[in-house]
Amino acid sequence: MDGMGARGNIIVIGATNRPNAIDPALRRPGRFDREIEIGVPDKMGRYEILQIHTRTMPLASDVDLHRLSEICHGYTGADMSSLCREAAMKALRRYLPEINLEEERVPSNLLEKMEVKVDDFMAAYREITPTAMREVYIEVPSVNWADVGGLTQVKQELQEAVEWPLKKPEVFKRVGIKPPKGILLFGPPGCGKTMLARAVATEGEANFISIKGPELFSKWVGESEKAIREVFRKGRTAAPSIIFFDELDSVVPRRGMGFGDSGVSERVISQLLTEMDGIESLNNVVVIAATNRPDIIDPAILRPGRFDRLIYVPAPDNTTRAQILKIHMKNMPLARDVDVDQITSMTAGYSGADLEAVCREAGLVALRRDIESKNVSLEDFRDGLDKVKSSITPDMENWYQGFHKRFKKERAPVPIT
Repeated sequence: MDGMGARGNIIVIGATNRPNAIDPALRRPGRFDREIEIGVPDKMGRYEILQIHTRTMPLASDVDLHRLSEICHGYTGADMSSLCREAAMKALRRYLPEINLEEERVPSNLLEKMEVKVDDFMAAYREITPTAMREVYIEVPSVNWADVGGLTQVKQELQEAVEWPLKKPEVFKRVGIKPPKGILLFGPPGCGKTMLARAVATEGEANFISIKGPELFSKWVGESEKAIREVFRKGRTAAPSIIFFDELDSVVPRRGMGFGDSGVSERVISQLLTEMDGIESLNNVVVIAATNRPDIIDPAILRPGRFDRLIYVPAPDNTTRAQILKIHMKNMPLARDVDVDQITSMTAGYSGADLEAVCREAGLVALRRDIESKNVSLEDFRDGLDKVKSSITPDMENWYQGFHKRFKKERAPVPIT
């Protein structure tokens, strides 16, 4: 390439998906002069790729390629091709019962009425995992805002902090502000922090990466920090995306508390701090974390620019408990004497998880009473309440509220005198 002999009219083009594995001597001017990175296509790129792969497909009138391109975050060209092929296979399976396989040819009238519907694309979409997400992809249960009882204020804050930046970024540009980078959900156990994160993943239509605290840690030096780097690299590649850290207190405990871990937790905290608010920008990636021990989290992670929004998820009040009970009772065959308001008043101090356990226990009591039972009575719910006790005490709730007030006071600006 760069020797004594002339190359004449020869251009050498190389392709790789591992540029860092190539000898640096090849990556200098005179050899491979230009390096062109072909990244994951954006929304417009995905739309054009979809147009190419569907131009010979008989599409139904309900297929909106613009809408499909919007939801296929992180999809490469090969992923889009696979999506179209799978959608066509789904459509063929619908017409298969009408085809006589013993005949040589399919009747022309049947071929003419064949079409690929939006349902076929959505069924294929649920099966195709984006290439950029293969290693960290998880199947998130479809949870909508309607499935989360009460918590109106918390839902509103999450919609503002997560859905708006991902779905309406132009509104933030219009008022000249940047959306929050991180949201920390804290509150008593069993009050719906993880469920809210699932709802955000469903409603935000973004790629969802879920990280359980302890799985990041390794006994090998440097591996834990590498795991954090990889998570954020995947998040950037598959943007817009949501990175969810469950049990954040196990990932970033207050520095100086880690005894006998060879300083691993300190290095992980430092890596997380730089990933969230370092030199490399974090665009279209929202970090959400949940914890029930906000007091042992390192204070550096809670400053603006990292976890900008601290959202307190309180124990359910009377209205919220009634809504949670209705959600869990909607598929239960209730007897006429079951009064939701009466059960709500009997469950003061119960968390959302406790209320789910009460409904489950009432159903089991009804079956225990009569395996052929066709309804669940008020007496069954009373028995369920006797077995499932409330997990939230007034002291516990006061402690969380006190922490919330104390933290807001600490963040309040100091008046200039």
